[in-house]
Amino acid sequence: EAYDCSGLTSEAWRAAGTPVPRTSQEQWAQLDRVPLDELRPGDLVVYFPDATHVAIYLGDGMVVQAPRPGTRVKVSPIAANPVLGAVRPDPGRAPLRRYVPPEFPEGATEGPDQGYRGYAPDYASTAPETSAR
Repeated sequence: EAYDCSGLTSEAWRAAGTPVPRTSQEQWAQLDRVPLDELRPGDLVVYFPDATHVAIYLGDGMVVQAPRPGTRVKVSPIAANPVLGAVRPDPGRAPLRRYVPPEFPEGATEGPDQGYRGYAPDYASTAPETSAR
């Protein structure tokens, strides 16, 4: 399936039972900030000075993201885009005692990593939640 970046993050957290705001800007503004050296799997990594891109931290310096609206979801290094900071959708939950990062499916790291910086401020109000299903 193909998503825009915040469609992926909001759908993933909704499926996990914790709804989060729909856009990357709202996620950055409304969720609890977390220092980058305290990241744990599931945290959202927000990119660019105006918070126009977001990805889900997987561990071991990797994120899963939808680089541009309608492109394939992929795995990328956390530093593939300029990091603004990170937020935690579930700050009251204890971290997992043990976590083994997933094995990535074939092709998961293929394709460009550059996140989409050019969202209009009202993009989320005019775009469908997912680009393709």
